[in-house]
Amino acid sequence: MPKIKTNRSAAKRFKKTGTGKIKRSHSFTGHILTKRTTKRKRHLRKSTLIDKADLKRVKRLIPY
Repeated sequence: MPKIKTNRSAAKRFKKTGTGKIKRSHSFTGHILTKRTTKRKRHLRKSTLIDKADLKRVKRLIPY
């Protein structure tokens, strides 16, 4: 049985934690940040875990 290929675009967006959960960064941080408040921009800097509904799909994209 061949090894599963990792989806490279997903590998750049998601990282696995030590316990097997998957981290992601927030969206809306690329440009046009002048209209957003400092508090909102500060909270968007932190990473978060992906939703339970997407977990199975993303785990298939990054198996290793």
